[in-house]
Amino acid sequence: MFSRTRDLAASQPADRRFRLAIEDLPNAVVIAGGTGGVLAANRAAESLFGYEPGQLVGQPVERLIPGWSARTKAEPTRRPPASGVRSDGEVVPLDIDIEPMADGPVRYVVTYVGVAGDGTPSLAGTVETGAGAAIQRVIADMATRFITVELSALDDSIGESLSELARAFRLDRAILWRQAEADSTSGPSDYAIGYPESSHHELLLEMSSIKFVASTIDSTDVSSFTRLEEVEDQADRNAFLRLGLRSAAVVPLASTAGVARSVLFFGSTTQRDWTPSLVEPLRLSAAVIGQALARKANQTALRGALDDLQNLQESLSADNETGADVRVLRESRMRAGLPPDNMCRRRELEDSPDPSIIGKSAAIRQVLAQLKQVSATDSTVLLLGETGTGKELLATHLHGHSARRGRAMVRVNCAAIPATLMESELFGRERGAFTGALAREIGRFELAHRSTIFLDEIGDLPADLQIKLLRVLEERQIERLGSSKVIDVDVRIITATHRNLEQRIREDAFREDLFYRLNVFPIQVPALRDRIEDIPLLVWRFVDEFSKAFGKQIDGIPRENMLTLQQYSWPGNIRELRNVVERAMIVATGNQLTIDLPTASGSAKKSSSARLQDVEKDHIRGVLESTMWRIRGQGGAAERLGLRPTTLESRMAKLGLSRPKP
Repeated sequence: MFSRTRDLAASQPADRRFRLAIEDLPNAVVIAGGTGGVLAANRAAESLFGYEPGQLVGQPVERLIPGWSARTKAEPTRRPPASGVRSDGEVVPLDIDIEPMADGPVRYVVTYVGVAGDGTPSLAGTVETGAGAAIQRVIADMATRFITVELSALDDSIGESLSELARAFRLDRAILWRQAEADSTSGPSDYAIGYPESSHHELLLEMSSIKFVASTIDSTDVSSFTRLEEVEDQADRNAFLRLGLRSAAVVPLASTAGVARSVLFFGSTTQRDWTPSLVEPLRLSAAVIGQALARKANQTALRGALDDLQNLQESLSADNETGADVRVLRESRMRAGLPPDNMCRRRELEDSPDPSIIGKSAAIRQVLAQLKQVSATDSTVLLLGETGTGKELLATHLHGHSARRGRAMVRVNCAAIPATLMESELFGRERGAFTGALAREIGRFELAHRSTIFLDEIGDLPADLQIKLLRVLEERQIERLGSSKVIDVDVRIITATHRNLEQRIREDAFREDLFYRLNVFPIQVPALRDRIEDIPLLVWRFVDEFSKAFGKQIDGIPRENMLTLQQYSWPGNIRELRNVVERAMIVATGNQLTIDLPTASGSAKKSSSARLQDVEKDHIRGVLESTMWRIRGQGGAAERLGLRPTTLESRMAKLGLSRPKP
């Protein structure tokens, strides 16, 4: 569908290419065609002649510079001062440089304009007598050459231009030196243009050691020295001596997004005065090269984006595509001449950021990023989320990527152990601590010494044990039941709960100070309905698991069936999805798997009413409860019911539905 594009600049009209080349030049530039009309002018020219942006195009050059046509026949050179006429009729004295040029069969005349006597350097006459016209031609050629050159040839074109600049400026070195990294201490990379290829490596190493050059790369000012004695650092002076240079100037390129930080390095084997009239053309050269590099970076990024779009289009028509709209996929396959395929094929699971956690959605990627941030620390982590979302798996992942992974993680389900036994389970007991305690027993915290303890369902921890857990968090000390001896423990604590702890605090069922101790690094684990793009990946992971257990081979799942699974709310989250897949695998008789959604429980059926209003009320209440009474936004009750939020709110008021008070 997408084809590779040509160099975009090469396909633009000539006047557009010239405008791109001259737009940011400090000199006023006017480009005229064979008829004497203005084809393009930069901002400096518009300002000089007093015109609004775009108004100069089409104006006769004779109106701006009387007598201009008589000057266009000669060879490129600087003309005596002339008079210019602004839009308001004011006459201003001008310095003019004229450069006839050709772009294929079309001829142009480029005119460089400056106000005479105002100190603004024109391109000609900025350096030694006789060099101005040559410099003018080199910079003009650079500006147009970089616009039309193919991207693959840009580096060679810059090298040729730097060689021409060196000759025009009568210098011995003209080098473009780049660094790819933002760190100024990092080594140079890519290339050093304008230097013998056989010496590139040695030159790069030499340049990276010169502080005089490295310090300029982040600057906006030109750095130069006329004599070696002006260089403060002795190591820099030695480096310049090894390069055979007695004088040098370093011109930073303007920082542009996507372009490596760069400088132009000009060196001379003889002493050289780097006067403003010499430095300004060097700045202009740097601006032209910087614009060329920026265009290359932009076009490279564009081509990369087109490649990504082409790859995406190809993946959408692949046989193993899942989780997309069936109708769109069918139409795309028909447009591509492919037969329709109603089956969802197995996808490879390497798309997941981490092989132990299945999913590639934005929600799960955010969780993985948080786990990566905290895994290297010993900070307490609180995992929050609905039941069945995989909080224990995330705790295992967190321990497995921590410095304590060499020892087994200790797991405790606070809701599964009777309150009377919880204290001895957590902190241990001495012999005779209570009836039936016939031997001393090590508690879970002692077992987790120098490791991690995972306290699941922490919201169900009895109130009296919350105080003792708070002491462990504060002092890292425990006491066995029946003993007054204090035992130091080095334990990292990870907790999890599906309950709303803040609501439990309001109900006086959970200590507020303990909550703040546990809430050091909270991670909200997303519900399955908030990561529907992960459902196909999870389904196939469970299919693989049960295929090995049951000895069955599954090749595909109907796409409509997969879409139905993605539209279900999954109140039991991943645990419920796994159970549904297991049930479907048990009854499967062929290579194609159809997965039925969970059915309502018997108690729910008994309590249902035959009245339409009651059925509607029960249905809306069920959807609201599955969304935690969230009406608006993605995944909210209004979206699931296919209603506008205001419509749903009106219907709730009519049916007498309101969010339960905490």
